[in-house]
Amino acid sequence: MNFAVVGMTKKNTILWLCIFLLPNLLGFLIFICIPIISSLVVSFTDWDLIGDINFIGLDNYLRLINDEDFWLSFKNTILFIIGYLPLVMLLGLGCALLMNKKIKMRAAFRAIYFLPVVTSWVAVSLVWKWLYNPNYGLINYILSLFGIAGPEWLSDPDTAMLGIVLTSVWKDIGFVMVLFLGGLQNISPTYYEAASVDGAGKFRTFWNITLPLLTPTTFLVMIISLINSFQVFDQVMIMTEGGPGGATTVLVQNIYNHAFRYYEMGYASAMSWVLFIVIFIFTIVQMKIQNKGAN
Repeated sequence: MNFAVVGMTKKNTILWLCIFLLPNLLGFLIFICIPIISSLVVSFTDWDLIGDINFIGLDNYLRLINDEDFWLSFKNTILFIIGYLPLVMLLGLGCALLMNKKIKMRAAFRAIYFLPVVTSWVAVSLVWKWLYNPNYGLINYILSLFGIAGPEWLSDPDTAMLGIVLTSVWKDIGFVMVLFLGGLQNISPTYYEAASVDGAGKFRTFWNITLPLLTPTTFLVMIISLINSFQVFDQVMIMTEGGPGGATTVLVQNIYNHAFRYYEMGYASAMSWVLFIVIFIFTIVQMKIQNKGAN
């Protein structure tokens, strides 16, 4: 064997790999790496997007400690997660269990459930904003047929966040359903056949076979849904703009306001990094819990 030829072949292969990967690497560098590093640098400055950039050290981060608006938006984000995460996972799992059965028009139902996922958040938010209208909305009209006076929904601080949660759950059920459906279809039928032979009922089979074997999928769904929950923005911006009285102001909207309404780009960048750290910590904790459960 001519080792010189082999060496040249490997070098040529590496060279062509680098050439083909170069466009993606450049895009990753320009549109992801550089903006991330830039936002970290900007978080230590006072910059209004137009004037000079003034370095102020940790002042933006220290300001967050006593910023009531920041802590209100953080609390509202946590409230959204508490309402959204369990609901979307339970309903998504329920739909997946139903769509995994042999029923008529199963493919059509799967498409219908998934349709909201590919629909624009702008369109979904505007439709649901009309549904929540206290005077002309469909929801309160249906409630009135049963003699129930519907709430003000998005105009009431007590129900505005609930409206955002229900809208978000409705849109994301299809996505969660598809993930759980993939997990269900990877479970071997032999487990259920053995359970049937042992005389196990449906609930026991679900609790002792389906749920444990769905653990990796459940973990994936939880991680993705949690990260998306912390970044909730579109529906809030369109449906309530953070109102009424700040009842639905969330972290990302607070970041948007300081960056593009108050032109405090440094402070907005500091909030973005705090949000990143929070998401990172929650993800690490979930991974630790998952690893302990696997062991």
